[in-house]
Amino acid sequence: MIYLHQIDPVLFSLGPLKLHWYGLTYLAGFIAAWWLGKRRVEAGRLPGVDANGFSDLLFYSMLGVVLGGRLGYILFYDLPTYIAHPLAVFRVWEGGMSFHGGLLGVLVAGAWWSRKQRMHFFDTVDFVAPLVPAGLGFGRLGNFINGELWGKYTGANWGVVFPSDPQFAGWTQAQLQSEYAKGALDAFARHPSQLYQAALEGLTMFLVLWLYSRKPRPRYAVSGLFALLYGVFRFVVEFVRVPDAQVGYLYGGWLTEGQLLSVPLVLLGIFLLWCSRRAPTLQPAAPAEKQG
Repeated sequence: MIYLHQIDPVLFSLGPLKLHWYGLTYLAGFIAAWWLGKRRVEAGRLPGVDANGFSDLLFYSMLGVVLGGRLGYILFYDLPTYIAHPLAVFRVWEGGMSFHGGLLGVLVAGAWWSRKQRMHFFDTVDFVAPLVPAGLGFGRLGNFINGELWGKYTGANWGVVFPSDPQFAGWTQAQLQSEYAKGALDAFARHPSQLYQAALEGLTMFLVLWLYSRKPRPRYAVSGLFALLYGVFRFVVEFVRVPDAQVGYLYGGWLTEGQLLSVPLVLLGIFLLWCSRRAPTLQPAAPAEKQG
């Protein structure tokens, strides 16, 4: 089945004010992290930290995601454009966020918070890791709604036709719908790689990490599993995802920037899992009694 992408990235407009689906997906990710993290705090999975302490951690992490994700995209993927148009840095609703930059931002935020709380850095990271995939999944759904970061042509009788495809430059929506109805756009059906990533980096990683972390695990284990899974999933999906036009392929017509940045995560994940074999296990504190 071939689907013509016709989703408006703007949910609604009120004069000059526009509410974008992309922004809502980020908000959904933060709400999910808050709700899941709150449950883990109440279960004593972050000993010595109360709701206020967790709120600080979440706030710092949110800043890390937004600032790190934006700066990471600029530095890793499109620096010349933002040098030429510096105000474009603030147009985050148009997309342009890097997972690897956001990850570095969260790690910096986690290190700052851990130092203030006098907690081991990786105890914090192990706590945060299961909260992240929900946000990744929502973010990839935002990419799909925006019609960006699509995959290669499927060459089959299924896929998604994206109006943002350069092949349709200058086409009106009416022209696209007319040609689509005739079946004339079937050759331009692409892999919805955003949905593949939402399923792998979002749903699959969430289920694996959430279930795995329900029992106390040795330090580094949850973080290592997160890094390994993300690195492998991202590396694999990149084979059917079109790289950013301004970057292209780095080597041999197949190696992308996303794959290059994911290799260190795979290696780090393996190393952390190896380290976890002899690491101590943080035991949950007794759940705090709720006030009546």
